[in-house]
Amino acid sequence: MTETSTNPARILVIFGTRPEAIKLFPVVAALKADPRFDARVCVSAQHRGMLDQVLEIAGITPDHDLDLMRPNQTLDGLTAALITELGRVMDAEQPARVMVQGDTATAMAGALAAYYRKIPVDHVEAGLRSGNIYHPWPEEVNRKIIGAIARLHFAPTQVSRAALLRENVPDAQIHVTGNTVIDALHWVGARIAENPALAGGLADLEARFAGKRIIGVTSHRRENFGDGMENIATAIRTIAQRPDTAIIFPVHLNPNVRAVMNERLAGLDNVALIEPLDYPHFARLLSIAEIMLTDSGGVQEEAPALGKPVLVMRETTERPEGVEAGTARLVGTDSARIVTEIFSLLDDKAAYEAMARAHNPFGDGQSAGRIVDLIAGDIGA
Repeated sequence: MTETSTNPARILVIFGTRPEAIKLFPVVAALKADPRFDARVCVSAQHRGMLDQVLEIAGITPDHDLDLMRPNQTLDGLTAALITELGRVMDAEQPARVMVQGDTATAMAGALAAYYRKIPVDHVEAGLRSGNIYHPWPEEVNRKIIGAIARLHFAPTQVSRAALLRENVPDAQIHVTGNTVIDALHWVGARIAENPALAGGLADLEARFAGKRIIGVTSHRRENFGDGMENIATAIRTIAQRPDTAIIFPVHLNPNVRAVMNERLAGLDNVALIEPLDYPHFARLLSIAEIMLTDSGGVQEEAPALGKPVLVMRETTERPEGVEAGTARLVGTDSARIVTEIFSLLDDKAAYEAMARAHNPFGDGQSAGRIVDLIAGDIGA
């Protein structure tokens, strides 16, 4: 297929959650600035409020907003609605390519709907594998489905490239680009430097916890619901007994997280349970935290870019590069181990510096431009 500058290639970019939006807005911006492409954006709103925060700061107005979020929706119900509605959008837009990111239900359904129409799929953040289809669940299988469909695989690292090669993806279709989350973090950091008010909402907490060593916490993984969340809460209660520490925890909207954390942690003097942060404020939390305690994938990539050690509350990670590089450490959800690992970093300066100074393997902030040029080369634009 060949497109010219007078007949640009239509790219339908599909996403539905806050992490996808963060990692795709640099690519959307690069596509929109390139005359070789006609970029169209479709959001499923799998996460509504948290998604809208990123769209606003990035200046993205979706061409299609499916608004599919429903309370306590099932994965099968969500998947069926996604395939049907995304297919309808594709039939209307007739794109030359479809782009998805990562491992969400939206990304998987978008790839599948495109496959049903024989539309080539470009996968941003391809090749992440934990090796366990139930950890993370259901993301690991979502990735494998997209990997079986995609034409171009934009792997963030050589490790993810190797995982795709093991699954017999043709080498010529795999490109190591770095992770676009680093592009986004650099972008928002520059905006905050220009306008500190963008992240001024944490000023009261920063004043309240002045002189304390801040630990940032995020937790939302489905596989940690139940006992895992209880254990995480127990660990945070123990850590909070140290008078030199403070915990800032933007609590995910999922009731499986909120109910536990509110019951176990509300009212502790040096624990701040706050509403989910928009992207500039989350970037600010990364910058003021001494350590990040998380079960998130993206934080494993973002925090090392700012020199912050990451303790990962999971048994496996699809981002082993961070563990191998020394920027992240798997600690699971055993409360005693979480406490031990946190205290080790707080009390052993050499251990802390070894993690803080380790090389971030996830990119240089130039990934979006590489991705756009690679798509253009593939279609002959």
